[in-house]
Amino acid sequence: MPELSASHRLRIGRYSEQNRIYLLTTNTIGREPVFSDFALGRLVVAQFRAAEHRGCASSLAWVVMPDHFHWLVELQSGSLSELMQRTKSLSTKAVCRYAGREAKLWQKGFHDRALRQEEDLIKLARYVVANPLRARLVDKLGDYPLWDAIWV
Repeated sequence: MPELSASHRLRIGRYSEQNRIYLLTTNTIGREPVFSDFALGRLVVAQFRAAEHRGCASSLAWVVMPDHFHWLVELQSGSLSELMQRTKSLSTKAVCRYAGREAKLWQKGFHDRALRQEEDLIKLARYVVANPLRARLVDKLGDYPLWDAIWV
């Protein structure tokens, strides 16, 4: 059997189910800390909100770290792949336009985890938004500008 790349292995068994909650994660190419610039991180946040306005997903919690993001969503329509492709594509275009750069922004593929109904969503949301604390980017969560959760 041929060896599959990491991005292809991620897609094996991926299934998108409407009204299911997923934790999605993707990294910048080479883990470049693009979003250390707050203004560039806000462009990614705008795509999270655009996905909600299009009726694709409901954001439950998210954090944009310097070199990746975590997004806890309830999928409303379409597939996870379509949601992530559009989010990554539109955020890349926005960042390139704003920063005057001509480069790819995101690594290929993404990680997803479907949550079981009995999992504690608030606990997972706290884990997501506490990433800046664990990475020692801030001393208090409120000091980090690129996060949100519906429970806060």
